[in-house]
Amino acid sequence: MAAHVTDYPRPQLVRKDWTDLNGEWDFAFDDRNAGEAEGWYSSFPGKTLRIQVPFTCETERSGIHDETPHEHVWYCRKFTAARHAGHRCILHFEGCDYITSVWVNGRKAGTHTGGYERFSFDITLLLKDGENILTVRADDSFSTEQPRGKQRWEPESFACWYVQSTGIWKTVWLEEVGDIHIGSLYLTPKLAEQTLAIACCIDGADLDAPCLLEADCSFAGIPVSHSVTSVQPGTTKLEISVLSPKVTPFGIKTWSPADPALYDLTLRVTRGGEVLDEAASYFGMREIRIDNGVVLLNGSPLYQRLILDQGYWKGSGLTPPDEAALITDIDRIHALGFNGLRKHQKIEDERFLYWCDVKGMLVWSEAPAAYQFSAEAVSAFTAEWLDIVKQNYSHPCIITWTPFNESWGVGQIETDAMQQHFSESIYHLTHAVDPTRPVICNDGWEHTVSDIVTLHDYTEKGEDLTKRYADNKEAIMRTELYHCDGRSAFANGFSYRGQPVILSEYGGIAFAGGKDGAWGYGNTVRNEADFLSRYDAITTAIKELPWVCGYCYTQVSDVQQEINGLLSEDRSFKVDPEKIREINERPVTGRFI
Repeated sequence: MAAHVTDYPRPQLVRKDWTDLNGEWDFAFDDRNAGEAEGWYSSFPGKTLRIQVPFTCETERSGIHDETPHEHVWYCRKFTAARHAGHRCILHFEGCDYITSVWVNGRKAGTHTGGYERFSFDITLLLKDGENILTVRADDSFSTEQPRGKQRWEPESFACWYVQSTGIWKTVWLEEVGDIHIGSLYLTPKLAEQTLAIACCIDGADLDAPCLLEADCSFAGIPVSHSVTSVQPGTTKLEISVLSPKVTPFGIKTWSPADPALYDLTLRVTRGGEVLDEAASYFGMREIRIDNGVVLLNGSPLYQRLILDQGYWKGSGLTPPDEAALITDIDRIHALGFNGLRKHQKIEDERFLYWCDVKGMLVWSEAPAAYQFSAEAVSAFTAEWLDIVKQNYSHPCIITWTPFNESWGVGQIETDAMQQHFSESIYHLTHAVDPTRPVICNDGWEHTVSDIVTLHDYTEKGEDLTKRYADNKEAIMRTELYHCDGRSAFANGFSYRGQPVILSEYGGIAFAGGKDGAWGYGNTVRNEADFLSRYDAITTAIKELPWVCGYCYTQVSDVQQEINGLLSEDRSFKVDPEKIREINERPVTGRFI
């Protein structure tokens, strides 16, 4: 795409003037919680460590590799800046876990709570020409009330929960913008109208002197449309045509896994012919909807062959080693014959979503879970989840939102009315922000309201899956028959409404490959032949189910103590990918439509 810049952290709103602040920083543990009282924000302690941002202190790549819990950590580095009339300097954090406080030259820039989403501070008035000092404090804990995903809350890792990630774990960067500039961008494809709806929040707009928002759309270098509208208070909306016979005689190019067609988009804010702000973006024309119990992509039935993706790397934890590592994961998933992935308990680096857009990889976006239900947990989860949905709204690869998984954080949802109300409210809030995608509320079991019914089952034998599911849809949907581990498909008081059904976790075949003390689902297989035999049996059994329209295998790669990946921790194939691909791409024999 024309907008793509290697390592640029926000690929759907790209500007030329930016500075990457990753690299070596001063670092200090603050186990006494004395740093703020002692003024570390203005005079960093003399005896410090050095850390490689954005890798957390628990990882090898950070240069520290200390996996013990530290609730308070500090960072400091110098950077060069210059103040320019008519320009502002925005400091962006792509992700820092969990409460982040920021100072520039000893003056407070702001505080943010939440570990997985982007946040920003306008630091223009805190800068001085030349050398500046940026200081960051991150407060994290083992609290089960904060959204933590797969990060452990015990001193040692256990089952499928891993080493915690404290502090900065995504890119930190500076961006220079005009006093008037595009602050946020929401792109909505409208296939029936053959248009794209654009919604921009223009920051700093002085409407006493009117501004214009201009949009230029092109495809593979071919101009498609040019549109202009007046900037409005709040949100400025513009609908542009994507219809061009020069691009295709069929009207528009649609985005799909088979043909991930993307349009380029350039946006400008102008006044009197002067360009006040310009940003590059892109979009895909695709529609995901549900009709008569079937998921439809661009009006056609979609059978989803997904794989669970934890997004952990050996030596760097939650942080990808580099952009190339993100591309490698997507390419390997495709090589295994999957057409999508369920990004599990993590909001991935946005560059990952960019490459899923480019390469045609379907994505289920899932919230990191808390593990305790309380008023504090409800508040923290709701705020963070809504920010996440808004941040990643415009990526065509995302086809499903999944705010809850396996009753984590809502452990009594089957019978507890308060927890049921919470899940219902998140379902409706998600649709209020984004009415264009399905929402799965409580993936796996004990659904309340949900656009897709998902079931989890780690049965080892294909014949057992067939026996359990083939002729038992009605009994399972009526919760007269438990589908796995004694779990009901629906919480009490809720019932099946004809939604599509997907087996969204299965397999998890433990294949140690010589690794000691490892964990996986079921009995460990001894060799590749045994692995392929079991994978074939259970996957084929699912594909033969007449009322199931997709599956999600656990998982992409081994993660720390967990050894049920199709890839090892270093991303090498544990089994022949062509053999897995052949099984995945065999025709579906069940009549799922």
